[in-house]
Amino acid sequence: MSIQPRTDLLVSALVRRVEVAGGFATVLHRGDRMGGIILVQLLERGRFRGFLERMTDLAGHRQMVPCGPKEDAQDIEISEYISKRRRVDPDLWLIELDVAQGQRFADEILCGD
Repeated sequence: MSIQPRTDLLVSALVRRVEVAGGFATVLHRGDRMGGIILVQLLERGRFRGFLERMTDLAGHRQMVPCGPKEDAQDIEISEYISKRRRVDPDLWLIELDVAQGQRFADEILCGD
């Protein structure tokens, strides 16, 4: 059994990593610092690319899984999805990344074993 880093520390590391790479990252909603669900909103040059949620499979491996509205979604659909997720889980972390290949950064920091 591996020790899980605190969620707030993982989120801070992700934000720093994206900024070092020349991208933009911000925490839109802070969840439980010890273990809240992490939802990543991906943008590239300000254009919505999708959502990823960190999940753990039955073998205990973490992975970023696409979820929510797809790339061609309208702003209202994206806003409604975020509102619904926050209503259902107030401990949810919502992180916005605006960087090329945002999933790569999320995988590297949030799922690295």
